[in-house]
Amino acid sequence: MKLVGLTGGVGMGKSAVQELLRAQGVPVVDTDVLARQVVEPGQPAWREIRRVFGPEMFDAAGRLRREVLARRVFSDAAARRQLESITHPRIRELWRQQVDVWRAEGRPLGVVAVPLLFEIGAESEFDVVVCVACSGATQRHRLLARGWEAEQIRQRVAAQLPVEVKMAKADYVVWTEGDKDLLVPQIECILRQITGGQFGECRPAQAGATPAAQGQSPPT
Repeated sequence: MKLVGLTGGVGMGKSAVQELLRAQGVPVVDTDVLARQVVEPGQPAWREIRRVFGPEMFDAAGRLRREVLARRVFSDAAARRQLESITHPRIRELWRQQVDVWRAEGRPLGVVAVPLLFEIGAESEFDVVVCVACSGATQRHRLLARGWEAEQIRQRVAAQLPVEVKMAKADYVVWTEGDKDLLVPQIECILRQITGGQFGECRPAQAGATPAAQGQSPPT
């Protein structure tokens, strides 16, 4: 089985790419979903977060106040590292379990979406890494549209590697400027190259598009 790591900057279109991959019949596990699962009430990570960060991080029903915790850890790098040491090993264990299921099922291809893939040194776990990227201006516009404040955006972006670094480290890039229809030929082209022709054709480049926008390997 070919295992693909999908990464990219916050607000750069990873969810849209995952949706289109699933539409192609590719199994995908989203570690953002797993991150929510591991902090459900009663889970080991939930108990450890409560011990380390205090009960004020939880509501009356005992559920984690994610935005309150985010404000704390994204303004304090040491606190963020402490939280990551609690959650990341458990998240990795869960997606590895899913990969084992795919292998047992004889799946030819599987994708794990890991926003901090390079930051946590997980690239060796994958046969191929695909980076989802867009311009900084588009990223900011998308995050503002979510209701994020300027300082919140600055903190979240600063907590990740620059997208240019991620693009250079990745095997392929999906460029997400423009509407969703422009993503389909990129994804088909990448899947075709990874699987040796099992998926759609690599379509001709769009006029004025960057090499990254055509699902090509980034320059080295």
